[in-house]
Amino acid sequence: MHEQGIAQDIIKQAMATAKERGKDVKGITVEVGDLGHLPAEEMEQALQTMVSDWYITMKHKPATIKCGCGYTGAPNIIEKGHDHNVYRCPACEALMPEIVDGDQIVLESIDVT
Repeated sequence: MHEQGIAQDIIKQAMATAKERGKDVKGITVEVGDLGHLPAEEMEQALQTMVSDWYITMKHKPATIKCGCGYTGAPNIIEKGHDHNVYRCPACEALMPEIVDGDQIVLESIDVT
């Protein structure tokens, strides 16, 4: 399962950072972009299954696209699913313009004890 691989990477990164500080992980904040590989709910569920003793906070990151028509801004997301997104430029309706931001799932912060 794709979400479990991403969750494992986030958990490893959090644990390594906490270990460098000589601490234990208490909780994490994960930022999920509108055009990320997984919906935030799936990412949160995978993380909670793997680390039930941490608190997990999910943050939303709006997506930004850049279209050949000159538009730069939020896309019109038509379909968001597991490992796929379909979106259009709201100005000219072009399908799948260049993504500038908001397509990542990243560990934003770690709370340690």
